[in-house]
Amino acid sequence: MELYGKKWAVRELRRRVGNMDQIAGIRTVELADGNERPTRAALIHTGSGLELTVLLDRCLDISSASFCGKVMGWRSTTGDVAPAYYEAEGIRWLRSYFGGLVTTCGLMNVGAPGEDSALRGNGLHGRIGNTPAKNIQVCQEWQGNDYVMSVSGTMRETSVFGENLTLRRTISTKLGSRSFTLHDVVTNEGFKKTKFQLLYHCNLGWPTVDEGSELITPTRLIAPRDAVAEDGKKDWWKCDPPIHQYAEKCYYHDMAAERNGAVTVAIVNDGFARGEGFGVYIKYNKRELPRFVEWKQMGEQDYVVGFEPCNCGVEGKSIDDKLGLLHTLKPGESRSYTLEFGPITEEREVRALRAARNKIKTKFVDSYKEFVKKP
Repeated sequence: MELYGKKWAVRELRRRVGNMDQIAGIRTVELADGNERPTRAALIHTGSGLELTVLLDRCLDISSASFCGKVMGWRSTTGDVAPAYYEAEGIRWLRSYFGGLVTTCGLMNVGAPGEDSALRGNGLHGRIGNTPAKNIQVCQEWQGNDYVMSVSGTMRETSVFGENLTLRRTISTKLGSRSFTLHDVVTNEGFKKTKFQLLYHCNLGWPTVDEGSELITPTRLIAPRDAVAEDGKKDWWKCDPPIHQYAEKCYYHDMAAERNGAVTVAIVNDGFARGEGFGVYIKYNKRELPRFVEWKQMGEQDYVVGFEPCNCGVEGKSIDDKLGLLHTLKPGESRSYTLEFGPITEEREVRALRAARNKIKTKFVDSYKEFVKKP
């Protein structure tokens, strides 16, 4: 295996450390300041410079991530918030939205709140991201020549007379790795068909997002969500400096996937020519997550670009239901989803992504309803 620029035999590496947490590992802690208390978290470091904070009481979402000290995700003004402070009605989800590299949305609603959100609590982006995990398992062990690290847990979204869905998540990486994988299995443990929605709110911030940064995506079709997004749609791929009172823009993308369904999206800043370049990539599978939303928010402090692979839109569950877009799980049925995250630190990586992007001609359509009718 390779570590610190040198290849090591397992035995020789083990001879040099008393405990593996000297160079890599997972530590479970409890956050204890203000309204983050008493959220449990897993702190992961791989020895390559990759560090993650996984919130065990918030769907095992990625609260923060960095590589060699450079931040990969955006953090909102709320900071980490314990699930006890979750407000389900309307858009109050925003009061506990820490941002982070990954916030999970669903499972019974994604996007705009339902008309009866005050009664049923199906507010903005659903409940799953504020659900604590059970059956938590932490693994740190040698598997052949790899020192593998993972943390797993199960979240359940259920109600009497209602849905009974579970989401089993595993965050995994290994010693020396620059990347990590998020693997989910959503299962209908009830006895009736259940319609569900799932969106991964992947939030990229400074220094990846900055004036001159660009989004590199294999986009075939793109549609603005509304009139606000229509204004400036030609610059959907450009990042601006922070703008006072910026109004968010959302765009729907249809991606050109590789033969196996893989899609890689990235944001990179403009510092590579000066040796200061940095970016973040996300890889997912279009067969699992056929839709993708771009959230462009160039506001002061709210300075973030969201990459959102999903199986739905963000208009709300009722809209997708009317359009016939909702995915359904039969009793006992499961669906799996896998995403990979990592940093971009070399110009050759950027060139390869641009070359793949430049083979694709991007076309605009006028509306979400028109967009979803395209093949």
